[in-house]
Amino acid sequence: MKRLIFALMATLLLASGPAAAQTVGFAEAIKILSASCGADIEKYCKSATLANNGIGQCLAQNEAKVSQKCNADRAVVASLIQERLAAQAAAPKICTNDARRLCKGVKEGAGHVLRCLLKAQRSVGEKCNTAIDLAGYR
Repeated sequence: MKRLIFALMATLLLASGPAAAQTVGFAEAIKILSASCGADIEKYCKSATLANNGIGQCLAQNEAKVSQKCNADRAVVASLIQERLAAQAAAPKICTNDARRLCKGVKEGAGHVLRCLLKAQRSVGEKCNTAIDLAGYR
């Protein structure tokens, strides 16, 4: 199961799609893709291995045969995952001023500052709160 999750995540990261104003986590992505692509994986990728993104490569190689729903959802989910990863990378910088203002004396590392910002949500700036939401931290 763990290998399947990694294979599907690799598939997501390799696919391309339009930018979106929301993000999804890996668990949500797996849920969406299981519903959309499960039949296609069973039909076209039954012998694909989970190693080295075998399922993702198989779906890409059979893109013309794979259902439109699977292809469309793969692209959308990949975009949403990329948005989340970008938000996770950007959130610390976006929230620097809020952290300095609201989390004085809070030890850095191990999510201490994030917990402080989550606790102080009402006092945190809109940009930082949005970054935290898009990063999937709330």
